[in-house]
Formats: sequence, C-alpha cells, structure tokens
Amino acid sequence: MKSMRWLIRLILPYWRRILLALILSTLAITSHIGLMAASAYLLARAALHPPILDLMVTIVGVRVFGLSRAVFRYLERYVSHDVTFRVLSQIRVKFYQGLEPLAPARLLNVRSGDLLSRIVADVEIQQNLFLRVFAPPFVAVLVLFGYGLFLAHYDVRFSFILAACFLVAGLGIPLGIKGLSRGVGRRMVALKAELSTQVADTLLGMTELVVYGQIQKHLAKIQRTDQKLQAQQSRIAGLSALSSALTGMIANLGLWAVLVLGILLVENGNLSGVNLGMLALGTFSSFEALFPLALVPHYLEQNRAAAERLLELIESEPAFKSSGGLSPRPKGMDLAFNEVSFRYEPDAPWALNQLTFRIPQHGKMAIVGPSGAGKTSVVNLLLRFWDYDAGQIDLGGHSIREYTPDDVRGFIGVVTQRTHLFNATIRENLLLAKPKATEDELIQAAQQAKLHDFILSTPLGYDSRVGEGGFKLSGGQRQRLAVARVFLKNAPILILDEAMAGLDPLTEREVMDEIYRLMEGRTTLVITHRLLGLEKMDEILVLDHGRIVERGKHGELLQQQRLYHMLWETESVFD
Repeated sequence: MKSMRWLIRLILPYWRRILLALILSTLAITSHIGLMAASAYLLARAALHPPILDLMVTIVGVRVFGLSRAVFRYLERYVSHDVTFRVLSQIRVKFYQGLEPLAPARLLNVRSGDLLSRIVADVEIQQNLFLRVFAPPFVAVLVLFGYGLFLAHYDVRFSFILAACFLVAGLGIPLGIKGLSRGVGRRMVALKAELSTQVADTLLGMTELVVYGQIQKHLAKIQRTDQKLQAQQSRIAGLSALSSALTGMIANLGLWAVLVLGILLVENGNLSGVNLGMLALGTFSSFEALFPLALVPHYLEQNRAAAERLLELIESEPAFKSSGGLSPRPKGMDLAFNEVSFRYEPDAPWALNQLTFRIPQHGKMAIVGPSGAGKTSVVNLLLRFWDYDAGQIDLGGHSIREYTPDDVRGFIGVVTQRTHLFNATIRENLLLAKPKATEDELIQAAQQAKLHDFILSTPLGYDSRVGEGGFKLSGGQRQRLAVARVFLKNAPILILDEAMAGLDPLTEREVMDEIYRLMEGRTTLVITHRLLGLEKMDEILVLDHGRIVERGKHGELLQQQRLYHMLWETESVFD
C-alpha cells in the first residue's frame, strides 16, 4: 500500500481537475441515459398520434441529449487525460530526482535495459491510475445514486432492482475477475521489463553477437519472453471479454426486471404505459458506467507493481551523505586525503586503506599502479560518487562533505577512461561542459585537443552527429572530444583518469603537450598506468592494494628499483 499512498499524494494536488473530470464523465453517461430514455418515450408517445406540438419538448430533449453526450464525453476525455499527463510528468520528475543522487554507485547492479523499462514502461503504466482505476468506481456510484433517485420517483422498487444489478455487476464480477487474474498484472510488468532488458542487451551487443554467432540464441530468448507476455495478455483479453459478456447479461436482466415490474404497475394503473420503455431503456443505458469496473483490480495490480519498481530505486539510500546546506567558500584549490579508507561493499576488501597525501594549489600529482590498485577509487571519492568510510578528504581547507555534490563537480574538470557521448552533434556534446560557450571558445578547445581539423573534415563540421555512444567516431576521437570538454570547462582542478587511453603514440604526445599547458595554474591529479611524461609531475604516488607503497619524483622512483621501476620496464618493453 506504500506505493499507492505515494501515487495518491502525486494526484491530490489536481483534485479540482479530478472532480471536474468525474462530473463530466457522469454527465456524459447521464446524457446517454437521457438520450435512450427520451427516445423510448418519444416513440411511445408518437404511437398514440398526439398533436405534434405535444412532442416538441421530447424532440428537443432527444437532440439536446444527443449533442450534450458528445460534448460532455469530449470534455471529460480532455480533462481526464490532462490530469493523467500532469501526474505522469510529476512521476517522471520525482523518479529522476530520486535517481540522480544514486548514480553511479547505486546503479551498478541495475541493468541498463531494466532501468530503461522503469523510466519508460513503468511510468507509462501509471496512465491507467486515474482513467481505469480511480475514476470508474466514483462515476458508477454517482450514476447509481442519480438514476436511482429518478427511478424512485416512479416506484422505489425500480431503484432496488437497479441497486441489486449494480452490486452484482459492479462488485461481484470484478471480484470474480480479480480471483481469475490474480498475479497476472505483476507478471506482465515483470515480463515487459525482462523483454525490454533483453532487447536492449541485444542491440547494445549486436556486434559481439554477430561475431560470435549468438544472434539466433538471443533472438530465441527474446521470442520465448514475448510468448510468455502474449500468453498473459491473451488471458487478460479473455477475462475482459468474459466480464463484458457478464456485465451485458446483468444489464439485460435488469432491463427485463424493470419491464416485468413496470408491466405489473401499468396493469394496476400505477404507471403510465408510455413511461415503461423509457424506464427500461434508461436502466439498460445506465450500465455503461459499469463496463470499465471489471478490470479495475487488474489495472490496480499493474499500477502497484510498476510503482513498487519505481520506489525500489528512488527510495534507495545514496552512496554519499550531502550536508544539504550551502557550500563553504574554498580557501584555495588544494586537495588533501587524510588516512582515507574506502570499500565498495561492507564485506569487500579495502579499495583504499588509510590513504594520505596532499596536492597544493596549482600542484601536479600522478597516481600510478597496477590494475585494481585503487587509482580510480580516488577519482570516485573526489567526484562524490561514493562516500569514504574513514578519514577525511579536504578541498580548499574544508571537508568535501560540507560541499554540495554539484559544487564539488563544478570545481573539477575530468577526463575518464570511459567517455560517453550523446547521440547529438559534436557541438552539443562539447556544450555539455559549458552551455553558454561561444563559437570561438568551442574552436579553441577543439584545437587544443587536436580535434579541430578532423571536425572540419566532416560534412557538417561542428554540426555533425556522432551517433549513439559516439559510434561514428574512433576511440581516439571520442577521447579527444572528452579532452576538449575539459579545455572548454576550464575548471580550477583537473583530473585525468586514463585520459590518453585509445590514442596513438603521436597523438598522445601532442594532446599531452596541450594538457601540460592546461595544467599551468591548476591543481592537477593524473591517474594513469602509462608513465609517459610523468617526469613533469611534482610528485608521483605508487598504489598497490589501496596503499601507497612508493612516492617521489620520476627519477627518484626509478632509482629505487621497486614497483615503479618494474612498471616502467614493462611499459618500455611493450612500447
């Protein structure tokens, strides 16, 4: 029920629009009842050949009910869908607001296809919340009371017949369908999520699947999941048809019950014969309010299952604790780790173990070491993607926890080993770093990253699209585009996490020359397994299993003949 309370809280701000939609829906059904009842009354009166003037009011009534039904139904659809789309927009906003603090730490174990399914499919399912879950019962109750009072004006027993039929069709049938469809809604949500995940995995890994001949195997897996989903959808379709048939049968029984009672009343002189058809067809028409009720439990189950999947993510605890207040003013751009310890899981080994170092303002430090030594963990902590378990990290004389994550990231320009490019133009991908950058600034940043000449060689220049994930670019071009972003951002702190990965040796030296110029006047941290150019660093730290095992300048570390010297020799062999 927690998920439903969350959804109701999102709906309540629109209660005025909701009330208007319910009234309009009730008026639309009332117009339908009035149209059928007035038509039956008109035919009965006309059979007696009265003067035409005696029929004028009824004729006008038929026309009014016919037109008003269309008008009220249009307005009801307009208002109810307006409410639905407003609620969906709120759900999307709440979901993204809850999701953003979780990235990337809490999303590592969430498959991209499943995440996409939650963002799209699970949110879209909530469009049924008002239209097919909340509105139909309220409208049915309003129609029951409204038309029941009308019938009571002729004989209260008509109202009892209507109430009994509404009770059976509006409560008994939905409960029966609920029992037959138990669990189908949840299974459909789960199967849709699994199908989306499988399709996304197949599309993202298409190249590898083709190379290793696994396409047919994955397509067969998708087909099996699709068949399971179709089976559940067919079951719901069958139950929907059954519920419609049963509701129609109850409607016809209600019509016959009103007719039988009406005939007896006509014979006793307690009811005019011309009113008999009006009451019977009016009763039959009132069942329009009951047809949507049968599948309310199914849609409710779907909505709850989808909402629980959304809440499962957005109610997760972020990996870091934010102060929630205003960030302090940094006294400088120095960085300091003071006996910092960190691990990714409570039972995992320490990624960093009592790490201590300091980079003064405008200083240049490199961290090297074998894979798994903890180099990237340093970057993750500085960018507030994770929070450390012990010790303290200072930025500008203040604990990094005192800053908001956005402010910390605003101080830092970073090039990571894995560069994500959006399916947009080169210009748009560059403007992520500085949305209000001028054309000259874009060109200068691209020139510094040795990318400008390549951009000019493309048909549309800076307006050329890079494709999904930048697949139209080579690995080196993607990396240079990431470097250009850092040049454009021009942040006071520079972090390079394997920034030269994917570059050929010649381009690597050219880009490194530009980066060294960018380092001037900035606090710089270089994370790398490549030792090229590290002689220009003020200090080099050698990590192994999260600990500093060596530190010093390039020449000093080579003379010590330890791990750094071993890495240097290994690199020299492969170069």
